[in-house]
Amino acid sequence: MLLSREEVSPDKPDNNGRTPFWHAARNGSERGAKILLRRGSINPNKPDNRGQTSLMIASRRRSRGLVRLLESHKAETPAQPET
Repeated sequence: MLLSREEVSPDKPDNNGRTPFWHAARNGSERGAKILLRRGSINPNKPDNRGQTSLMIASRRRSRGLVRLLESHKAETPAQPET
């Protein structure tokens, strides 16, 4: 998998500000989200250019497993300053 390569950043957004994690949430891919979270060094709560977060997308798509995963991860992760 491409994300297993160290030089590939799993938190790099596309032109719309959407990260691989955001896309995993949009596609309802709980497995993909877990892989990305294990990789570390990502902010699963990073909003896209329209202000939509992965949690918002997962909720809208009624992806209960992803919503639970994101909520539990948010509880474990200290707040990160905006960059």
